[in-house]
Amino acid sequence: MDPRVAVIGATGAVGDVFLRVAEERNFPMSELRLLATKRSAGKSLTFRGKSITVEETTAEAVAGADIVFCSATSEASRLWGPVVREAGHIMIDDGSAYRMEANVPLVIPEVNGDDLEWHEGIVSIPNCTTTPLAMALAAMRRVAPLTRVTAATYQAVSGTGSAAVEELRAQLTAFGRGEPIPAPSVYPHQIALNVIPQVDSFEEDGFTKEESKMRNETRKILHAPDLRFAATCARVPTMVGHAEAVHAEFASEVRLEDLREALRAQPGLELMDDPAHNVYPTPLNTAGDDRAFVGRLRIDPSADHGVVFWCVSDNLRKGAATNAIQIAEELIRRGKL
Repeated sequence: MDPRVAVIGATGAVGDVFLRVAEERNFPMSELRLLATKRSAGKSLTFRGKSITVEETTAEAVAGADIVFCSATSEASRLWGPVVREAGHIMIDDGSAYRMEANVPLVIPEVNGDDLEWHEGIVSIPNCTTTPLAMALAAMRRVAPLTRVTAATYQAVSGTGSAAVEELRAQLTAFGRGEPIPAPSVYPHQIALNVIPQVDSFEEDGFTKEESKMRNETRKILHAPDLRFAATCARVPTMVGHAEAVHAEFASEVRLEDLREALRAQPGLELMDDPAHNVYPTPLNTAGDDRAFVGRLRIDPSADHGVVFWCVSDNLRKGAATNAIQIAEELIRRGKL
């Protein structure tokens, strides 16, 4: 029997994409309940040509689903995760609440799907910047062991949510009309025509929580707890698509052709690398795609056994909704519901 499904946060940016991806992939379900806060309850959303009324999230609605997809606040994840677990069902969580807990798998199915074998009712998906990076690194380390990674990210406003998208749109509209640009409310500074070197709040060591997430999550997914890793995360005035400039170092010499072959062989990843013809991934030319993309692969002359590359993915799809649905598909395939 097909699973009963509930989506917490159905009216948010990721929830909207989730419904589109589930329809595109013809994800099997016998029932679909769309859940949100009391404020959003009563709205209607369309799925497979039918209108579904959004309900307020309740214990009854959550406990009655075989699979619960949660794309809401960490507080919501913490509240409803135990309810799902105690009911004997599975919650696939898009947030950071459970990612680093030892008994919660943090999964990209094409990289570490085997970790689903030991789930205890909750599975986390990685941060939307971690996913494309971990996919590329997983492929490359088949050529030689990784020793060090540094990354700089260029993250779209949709990663913050719908309000951030509207803030950028309003600022760009005002600029285009020659009007005063509205003061920011979502970000600490104006995002239109700007780059903000801060994603999430700062920690005592000077890194932001986003930068720490990338380090810790990459280590967990790759089962490489001692991997040397540092990131700088920036918010840029694009709507969809996170991009990253990455420096990776290896334990021994690597050849670009061997790395390219490994990247081509990695499921869910596309090598888009022909700089002589201006071919490389950008947020615009990869939007709406479920794959991660790598380009501009080259030797790093400043490091022993180092390379530099550029990677991009649609943060709302592979960075969130698509990965969640792929986890559910993998759970069904493995008989782990």
